[in-house]
Amino acid sequence: MTSQSYSPEQIVLPPAPEPEPEEKGSILEVLEKIGSFLVPVGVTLYALLYMGIKEMYAVFGINPEQAGIDQSVLLGRLLGTLIPLLIGLALGVGVLVGLGWLANVITRGWAGRAVQAIRKRPWIVATIAGLWAGLTYLGFLYLSVEVDGTALGDGQVLLAALLGVLAYAVPFRLLRRRPVGRAGTKVLLGALTGVGLGYVLVVQLVYGAADVQETGQANTLLDLVGFQDQWARLQDGDGKTLYDGRWMMLLGESDGTYSFYDCDRMETFRRSGEGTILTDVQLSPEREEGFTCGDLAKKE
Repeated sequence: MTSQSYSPEQIVLPPAPEPEPEEKGSILEVLEKIGSFLVPVGVTLYALLYMGIKEMYAVFGINPEQAGIDQSVLLGRLLGTLIPLLIGLALGVGVLVGLGWLANVITRGWAGRAVQAIRKRPWIVATIAGLWAGLTYLGFLYLSVEVDGTALGDGQVLLAALLGVLAYAVPFRLLRRRPVGRAGTKVLLGALTGVGLGYVLVVQLVYGAADVQETGQANTLLDLVGFQDQWARLQDGDGKTLYDGRWMMLLGESDGTYSFYDCDRMETFRRSGEGTILTDVQLSPEREEGFTCGDLAKKE
């Protein structure tokens, strides 16, 4: 039996299998990017909505605990608020993605190539991100100017955008050097977006509570956060009608004590539950056109 030796040049190895092409821009990648942005939006919105509910009840001179809203109740109410908001945000993002796809089809790929060209220029992306981060501060400015009784002007919008670019353009450029930094940029932008939206919601909740004081009716936003637009007539423990049988808004109950809002006198008061009977309870009663609170307060 003879053996034959081969030189290294004569050894032919089978070709290595070609790597499967990566699915760039796949739907899973898009959903991952959307999720990494929406999750911090929801977390920061939760924190700001908690502050908004405290400010909402402060309009009536009580705190959420006096209305029977503990952490478990508050969590349930805020989740009921966050879910429609996140659904709306996801819908808006989906519409933008669809419009981007349509624009890419109409332009025969030029729009997609333009976006990719911009993404390859880190300074442009960092500047756009800084601009967006600055605009999120408009929520805080909106809260500040509304407290002072002024309106948000174009100059403040431009100032917020300019400060955002000056403050965040360089950090975002440095973060884009690594994949972890790019992911951190999305989380930070999502958190800032949630803060901006949260401050806007705080102002709207305070306005909604003020409208309840004046009109006795809650708006849709207050309904979403679980505000009780519930009214009843009161009797004492012996069945005697109290307050001339006028309707009182039940703000809540805690430790056996009710919190009521007297629409006619525009006053908030608390009363022991042991000597109070609620009768003719109604939820979101209809009011005649032009109804306002304070009829007895004006006469006095």
